[in-house]
Formats: sequence, C-alpha cells, structure tokens
Amino acid sequence: MTNRLDLVDTNAAGHIAIGGVDALKLTQQYGTPLIAYDTGAIRRQIRSFQRVFEDLNIAHRVVYASKAFSSLAMYQLAAESNIGCDVVSGGELYAALKGGMRPEMIEFHGNNKLPHELEYAVDAQIGCIVVDNFQELHTLQAILADRQQTMRVMLRVAPGILAETHEYISTGQEKSKFGFDIRSGQAARALQEMLADDHLDVIGVHCHIGSQIFDVQGFIGAAKKMALLLRDWNQEFGFDAQVLNLGGGFGIKYTGEDDPLPAEEFVKTIIEVVEYKVNKYHLQMPAIWVEPGRALVGDAATTLYTIGSSKHVAGVCDYISVDGGMGDNIRPALYHAKYEALLADRPHAENTQVATVVGKYCESGDILVEDCPLPPTHPGDVLAVPATGAYGYTMASNYNRNPRPAVVFCENGESRLVIRRETYADMLRCEVGIAQ
Repeated sequence: MTNRLDLVDTNAAGHIAIGGVDALKLTQQYGTPLIAYDTGAIRRQIRSFQRVFEDLNIAHRVVYASKAFSSLAMYQLAAESNIGCDVVSGGELYAALKGGMRPEMIEFHGNNKLPHELEYAVDAQIGCIVVDNFQELHTLQAILADRQQTMRVMLRVAPGILAETHEYISTGQEKSKFGFDIRSGQAARALQEMLADDHLDVIGVHCHIGSQIFDVQGFIGAAKKMALLLRDWNQEFGFDAQVLNLGGGFGIKYTGEDDPLPAEEFVKTIIEVVEYKVNKYHLQMPAIWVEPGRALVGDAATTLYTIGSSKHVAGVCDYISVDGGMGDNIRPALYHAKYEALLADRPHAENTQVATVVGKYCESGDILVEDCPLPPTHPGDVLAVPATGAYGYTMASNYNRNPRPAVVFCENGESRLVIRRETYADMLRCEVGIAQ
C-alpha cells in the first residue's frame, strides 16, 4: 500500500502545510486555484546537487532548466543560489535577465531559435548558445560576422540513448527533433565547421536523454557515449572539451507509487563514469554541467483548489469538480501524468470513496486525478494536489477565458505573493478589437 501522505507536510492542526504555512490560511488570503511553493525545499534541492560536485572536487555548473517554472521570483532564487539557468526563447531570456540572472550564467537552448532571438542573446552577451542544427549555426555565424563578435557555444548531439520515459519527453534517441545526429557523421561535420570559425568559441558538447527518468542506466549510457565521442573528436580534430553537459531529466515523486533516486545518486554515478572514461582515454577532465528543472521545483509546490459540484453515476464513476483544471495543469491531459489529491484540512481522514477529480474546463479530457481515494467531500472544501511545481504554471492557458492562478512562495511560516492572479481585464490586454 502506497502512502500519499509522504507527498505533503502537515502541521499541529493536522492541516497540510507548505513551507510552514497552513494551506487553509493560504487559500483564505490568496484564493484558489493557488500554486504554493516551499522555497526552502527548492534551496535544499539545489544544495544537494551542488554538494556532490563539491565533495568530489569536480568543476561543475548546476543549470536550472527554467522551462519547468519560469518566473521573475524563480530566477531571483536561482541567482541567489549561484546556479545558472537555461532558456529556450527570447521571452525566457528576457525574464531571466529581468529576474537578476547574470548573463554569463545563462545558456540558450532550442531547436528553432529565431534570428531576432539569437541577436538578443548576442547583444546580452550571455554565457553560451547551445547550437542545435545547421540552419541555426549558419544564422548565428552570419550575425557574429556582421557584428565582429565572438560567442561561446556548445554543440548539442543526439546520442542515440532511449530513456524509460513517455515518448513526448524522450529526447536523446536518434529520431529526435533536437541536436546533431552522431551516427550519420552530422555532429562531426558541425564540429569541424564550428572549430573553423573564429567567431565561435566551442566550449563543449551537450546531450539530454529525456525527462522524468528514474533509472540511472540511461545516464550511464549517455556518459559513456559522450566520453567516447570526446575521445574520437580529440583524436580526429584535436578538440578538448572544456564542458560536458549531460542535461537533466531527473525524476521526482508524483504519487505514492513513484520511487525516484535521490539527485545525489544520479550525479555521483555520472561523475564516476565520466572520470573513469576520461582517465581511460587520457583526456583532460571537462567541467560537468547538469540541467535539473523538474528535480528542483517539481515536488516543491502544491496546487490548492476549491471543490464545487460533484456527480455520482451509480456503478460507473464519481466525479468531484474543482475551480481549476487543465488550464493550470495540462500534464494529465497531455500525456496521462499521474497525481494524487488530498483534502487540505484533513489529509489523515479515512477514505470512503474513490472519485475522479475533474476541472471546470469544457473538455471531457479535463481530468486532474483519476480514481482518487478521498474522505467525504463538500462544496467549499480545499483540495490539495502535490508535486505541481513543474510544467504547471509555465504551460498554463486562458482556455475558456479562465484566468491563470496566483503563485506564492512560502518559507519559515511566511508567504509572499510572487505572481498575482490574472483578472478578466488582464486576459484582454493585448486585444484591440475591430477598428471603429
């Protein structure tokens, strides 16, 4: 029997607490739906990644994959914690800079960086552009030649590693829209072209095998393959990588059935494999970069909803509706992601029903939690869905003209509003209507 209570903290009153703040107090102050982050948990997870590298005396960088949760407050927290961040659009780059990230700590990912986005990155003098394909490479070369500037770059490769994850979030296999293919020789041709351009400072190579990965074997395979690639390129082109970036994808606990490895074990294993192979191949030891996103913020947040209507279909299903749904958490509809749900004021109460928690959106697929054990519920009860810190708010929409939720940071018993709830007027702010 799995224990859903492992997903939440409770206080002396028996209520769910986030960062030491009573969930009911949060909903009374900020309303629902509400995404509440325990920022102390984020800081501790950042330190768990950093500490492994420091203890083993390995040059490194922890880079926050900010697509998981891009906000001014999160970038500020990352900057305070002395980690980097990656961005995948001009908008994320703008937010990162506004949030206080030092430009040299930012790397730019993406398979279709637009010319104006590349120009923005060059103008901002960010730390690194991760080059994904030949079209992007040639566009960047033209920009740099025209401006007579140089840019630090990494070469993203598809290592041909298939991780155990959903096909939508698997990115390391040869059949991927990301990166230069190794087996066909595409990656080697790209490297030669980049090394021949005086405007490009090629600092290393990058790969990413997928997301929500529990098994370390995928990372072991990627580390081995990347080390072999560095050996071959050192022998063929005299290339010594300063950085080996092995991406992210470290899994988290969404339900009581999930059993992810601690981040420290993933990182320690990666380091051991890279060190062994580098020594075996007589290469210089590169700095190791990793890009946790979900692993830093995913299980630090809980989304709080207010229960509204319910529906009982005898012998078929019970439905409990909440005031949010696929507009603030698209993951269940997008790739059948699994969550748990508990009542915020009585998470320890005996479960007397198995219900499907649904949202208020006009879609049959607007399901948050299927077959969820719950105590008796009533309209007005607060329902808590843990582990919603990654890909919830950043993928949120205004479907059905529903405002996006508020976001609060909680720590040491105090809460702070970091993203206010949208209003109806906010949703119309870019519309101009028909000219009169």
